[in-house]
Amino acid sequence: MSTRLDLAQDVGALTARIVDIESVSGGEKTLADAVEEALRALPHLTVDRDGEAVVARTRLGRDERVVIAGHIDTVPVAGNLPSRVEGDLLYGCGTSDMKSGVAVALKLAAALEAPSRDVTYVFYDCEEIEAERNGLLRLSRNRPDWLAGDFAVLMEPTDGTIEGGCQGTLRAQVVTRGKRAHSARSWLGINAIHAARPVLEILEAYEARLPVVDGLEYHEGLNAVGISGGVAGNVIPDECTVTVNYRFAPDLSLEAAREHVTEVFDGFEVRFTDGAPAARPGLTHPVAAAFVTAVGGVPRAKLGWTDVSLFSTLGIPAVNYGPGDPNLAHQRDEHVSLSKIADCEHRMLTWLA
Repeated sequence: MSTRLDLAQDVGALTARIVDIESVSGGEKTLADAVEEALRALPHLTVDRDGEAVVARTRLGRDERVVIAGHIDTVPVAGNLPSRVEGDLLYGCGTSDMKSGVAVALKLAAALEAPSRDVTYVFYDCEEIEAERNGLLRLSRNRPDWLAGDFAVLMEPTDGTIEGGCQGTLRAQVVTRGKRAHSARSWLGINAIHAARPVLEILEAYEARLPVVDGLEYHEGLNAVGISGGVAGNVIPDECTVTVNYRFAPDLSLEAAREHVTEVFDGFEVRFTDGAPAARPGLTHPVAAAFVTAVGGVPRAKLGWTDVSLFSTLGIPAVNYGPGDPNLAHQRDEHVSLSKIADCEHRMLTWLA
């Protein structure tokens, strides 16, 4: 079966074509080849490739440059290929997250020979798996100049609503310690699991912040996501670990978020295991304001982490905007509205034309 992409066809049909080219994380080569071939046929673009990531750019000397990015990989197929259409809905693996957004970006790349701003289109690999394999992260390390811009739009599923920036996330282990003893003589020991009760009480009483950043209200959260302890069925445990996850707003740096968690659990041993910074929405930037005007609607805060965080570390304000519904991502019956894909394409064209 040919994998050639026809960028002249309807955006819904193009989405279906892209969906039918299986591209589970780590297996994106066939789709990356097809994307590269289609883009290299467009004389108004300069096309580069790093691994399975393809980057295409206009070079018109405009005063502003925007980056439109989307990952081409999906989670494992769950009996949901090939794609199928039922009424206005297109079903299939990756329809919502985020091959419909990729199709919109490809249509823009083909249609906009002389956009009002210079545009960089980024199609990258391995977003759905461990961060170290993320193609956008690799590009930021290998070729940060390819990602340069004044503003970025990540075509993540947002159901057609602008979602500004993203929350940061970190995980930490709050450790309580005790003294081992035989459970038949428990009074000779100190139970570390019992000692975790104050940690849970702190979490239960915690009042999450609702900070407003660049006009968007974020809702933070600090929660226990795991607890472990115990040695054997007849031993008083000498250690217990409560794993907590802190989702923080973009007015805090990762370091400030760690300091906050340390303060919350003052007196306890706290070990940080991983973390990723938040990203400011940057909606006050003129190019972002123009984007909001063109797209319409009321922007909302992104209550989750996405790769806009990486753009933030590069000093580029970014938003999430795509036709897919994030609530359908990764589901067996994942689908997307064909009319919403077309509407997203129209609004993006209006902004850039």
